[in-house]
Amino acid sequence: MNFFSGFSLEGEKSLFSAYLKESDFCVSGFSLGSILAFEYVLNSSNRVDTLQLFSPAFFQDESEKFKRVQTINYQKNKDNYQMQFLKNIAYPTDIDLSRYLKSDSIVSLEKLLYFNWDAKKLKKLKDRDVNIEVYLGGEDKIMDTKKAYNFFKKFATIYLIKNGGHILETKN
Repeated sequence: MNFFSGFSLEGEKSLFSAYLKESDFCVSGFSLGSILAFEYVLNSSNRVDTLQLFSPAFFQDESEKFKRVQTINYQKNKDNYQMQFLKNIAYPTDIDLSRYLKSDSIVSLEKLLYFNWDAKKLKKLKDRDVNIEVYLGGEDKIMDTKKAYNFFKKFATIYLIKNGGHILETKN
């Protein structure tokens, strides 16, 4: 199994162990890692039966101003931005995610913010018999779950964790 990590993260695969399909023919990714996993499968000639997208970064409906503010804040104080980011992805829990934190670049943040999911490319994967699964948290503070749900429902099986946040965890 290939797993692609999210923005400013590494080793967070274990957070999704309840959902992961451990198979040589499964590719998974979290947030920014969902974009990377999608691109990997799209451009790979290897057999892939399942593509799992955990809280796929979905910002194509956000304004240019929103995206600029994110990049400006990141450039002003990367450490503060990343610590707030960890809190936001952990919400609604208070799980300490600092052990997964890694330094990342503005290029990665921009890829996350400016990536546009292409319906034709998702359909291409479906036509190749790739089973696409999308996992969304109903309490996600990072992205608009409803917009992501409405976009992906045409191409994927959607698993909505009603009280889950970006990392799909729920408050105890």
